[in-house]
This record gives sequence, structure tokens and C-alpha cells, in this order.
Amino acid sequence: MKQNLNLNWLRTFDAAARHLSFTAASHELGLTQTAVSQHIKALETKLGQKLFIRRAKSLQLTDIGQAYLVSVRDALEHIAFSTSGLFGPELDTTIILRASAAMIIWLSPKLSAFQEAHPNIGIKLVTSLWQNELEKHPVDVEILLAAQNQFDPHMVKLSDERIVPVCGTQTSTKIQRLADLTKLDAIHVLGFDDHWARYLSANGLPTDNISPRIVVDTSVAACEIAASENGCAIMFERFAQQAIATGRPIKIVGDPVANGQSHYVVQRNTTPNEKRASTAFCEWVATCF
Repeated sequence: MKQNLNLNWLRTFDAAARHLSFTAASHELGLTQTAVSQHIKALETKLGQKLFIRRAKSLQLTDIGQAYLVSVRDALEHIAFSTSGLFGPELDTTIILRASAAMIIWLSPKLSAFQEAHPNIGIKLVTSLWQNELEKHPVDVEILLAAQNQFDPHMVKLSDERIVPVCGTQTSTKIQRLADLTKLDAIHVLGFDDHWARYLSANGLPTDNISPRIVVDTSVAACEIAASENGCAIMFERFAQQAIATGRPIKIVGDPVANGQSHYVVQRNTTPNEKRASTAFCEWVATCF
């Protein structure tokens, strides 16, 4: 069994076999003709077999060389396909964007515009839930939610947010007036525990009888549970509108209420090349709101 075959030798063998010329192979690979010849000689020595018949003005594969070429080409193609599939085409840089799952879903149909404008910039999207998870992922750009009076020179405001009540299309027929919301099972989203109280209070409704029947950790999950006719959720208006636009069977059953929060975009520490890419993304994402 032959081990530790140099991958460069195999690539050189493939090129020389296609061209049947060490000179042409050297031009394709960016090597000297001497280097190509040395690669082939080293491979033949390792295998203990001649792969080419060398003549004064021609090159020909031996029978075993022809048979070996099939396997080599198959292996090289497999490596190329796997590399492309896992790592994608060659890019100038890839920026890592961290945002909530709902925000990533909201941005998804818009991302093609950025990709068309910046074809050499890749985007890796990671969701954010809790701080200990955030620390595991160094990022270049983050879209986060904070109070509207938040002041940080690194944070650029994208939009003030409003909240609305959402329930399934069938359940929505039970809502004749806002007070009917208090009769439905309340879906709470962890981290947004004040949404129900804030919404009811803004509409002059009592808040003391609202208890969480269902608790989830993302607005996306809350939306799906509401769509399944399992209660009512209070969520950001933009995310509710996105879900409705994509065909989710939900309905907004009340006027929006300001919740005192805004989405911001923040650039994290990056290399100069990544900073140019993340700046381009930040400038683009600001136009989406």
C-alpha cells in the first residue's frame, strides 16, 4: 500500500496526462518544466511504476498510467466538489453577522441585493440568544436591540420598533375588541417579558390577569405557536408583517404600540480587509429599514 502521496504530484500528473506535454502542464500549473518533470519522477518512484512513455517529441501514458488516471481524476474532482460545497467559491472576505433569529429571517429576502452589489463578500449568519452563547462566536457585525435612549458612538440606529398582538387567523375572529385579548392564552417570549404588560397598559387594559400559558425563547417560535391557533403573542410589528407576507396563517389584531426600543447595527473589531467589508454591509443594512 502506497502512503503519503503528495497531492501536488497528483495534480501535476493529471495536467501532464491531459496535455500529454510537460511544457503545457507547466504553463497551466505555473511551474517550470523541470519542476513538472521532477513531480512525475517522484510519483513514479513512489509508486514503483512508470506512468509515461517519454519520447523525443511526444509523451504517452503507459497502460497502468491510463488506468491510474481515472482514479486520480475522480479523487481530485471529489476534493474540488467537497471544497466548493463546504467553503464556497473564493471570496475576498467573509463577514460574520450576529442577530436574532427573527431578524435574520426578516433580512433573508433582502440579502440578495447585497450579494449582487458585493459578489466577493461572503456572509455567515449566527443567531443570538444568551450572553454565554454570544461569547463563543467572534463577529464582525451585530444587529441588536436596545433602549431608544441608548447612546454609544459605535451603535448606529436602524429603526425604532413597535409591538402588536398576533394570533392565528381562526382565533382572530374571536377578537371583537382589544379586551378580548385577555381571554386568550398568552404566549410569552423570554427576554420580552414586558411586552404583554406594555401593550395592555398602553390601551388602558388591566395587566394583573395575564399569566404566561406558553413560554418560548424566540419570536419565531411564538409566531409559529400563534399560527397553530394556540394563543396570542405580542411581537415586533416588522416581524409579524414579514411572517404574514410569507404566508404564515396569522393576523395582527390590534394597533401597534411603541415599546421604547430600537434596533442598532454595530461593527466589532475586525482586520482592515474585514472592516471594509463590514462597513459596506452596515451601510447597506441601514437602507433596509
